[in-house]
Amino acid sequence: MELPLVVGVDGSDSSLLAVDWAVDEAARHGLPLRLVHASLWERYEGVLPSTSPNRPSEQVMADNIVAGAAERAGRRHPEVKVVTEVIPEEPADALLREAEGATALVTGNRGRGELQGLLLGSVGLIVAARAHCPVIVVRGDRPGREGAHERILLGVGEPATSAAAVRFAFREAEARRCTLDVVRAWRCPAHETADHPLLAGHEGHEHEDQASTLLDAVLHDAAADHPDVTVRRATVEGPARRVLLSRSAAADLVIIGARRRTGHFGLQLGRVGHTLLHHAQCPVAIVPQPV
Repeated sequence: MELPLVVGVDGSDSSLLAVDWAVDEAARHGLPLRLVHASLWERYEGVLPSTSPNRPSEQVMADNIVAGAAERAGRRHPEVKVVTEVIPEEPADALLREAEGATALVTGNRGRGELQGLLLGSVGLIVAARAHCPVIVVRGDRPGREGAHERILLGVGEPATSAAAVRFAFREAEARRCTLDVVRAWRCPAHETADHPLLAGHEGHEHEDQASTLLDAVLHDAAADHPDVTVRRATVEGPARRVLLSRSAAADLVIIGARRRTGHFGLQLGRVGHTLLHHAQCPVAIVPQPV
């Protein structure tokens, strides 16, 4: 049985866009959709029997939020099976637990009640940094959210963090029948160029060759398993976060890997992940690699 695609919903415009993206994704992969709303209304308003005609207003609102999201998903893709649940718990804690039984977890980029100045809501950041399944934060412009570019962007980091992300990216490109752009950014250490200008070209080629060799290694097995996927590979000099951010404008989804250290409960996102989650011009997928 396929694990569901789980979506955190809170009634905000951002979460409704996440529902739209997620139900499209569920239809594309033949997955059920699970819509979850978590809040601590019980703590503040007390618990009344579910049969009571005077249920707490927050519970009524929560029920309405998931019912409205389910109706929206059903109108968009009637063939997708949708289930809903309201959980009386902190949203981040509830979604992290839901992630244990999910194919992937989808959130909006800013929740209800978040300060307008925030680039990414706190719940989305915590979940993206700690969940043990892929997390997609739906953000960016309409063409990117709706797949108008017909290309997926995969940023390849170190081999130890990339294997799961590579497999995820190939499956996604195959399901969408779109091009997979694979990018490995490389840097030439400052001491090899600034102090040795005559060696700069030679050293630069060496680092670029290393990046290309790494791409060959990490893509080999997945490319063999998905021969119909068109892959465009590139090695680019520069900081990875800037390279991927600039290319996100022409992508429908940008994918990177992230480490998940067993027993480590802090946020586990590097600078590249933070930059994309806050500034990418399309949805962002963080794919964990167990370490």
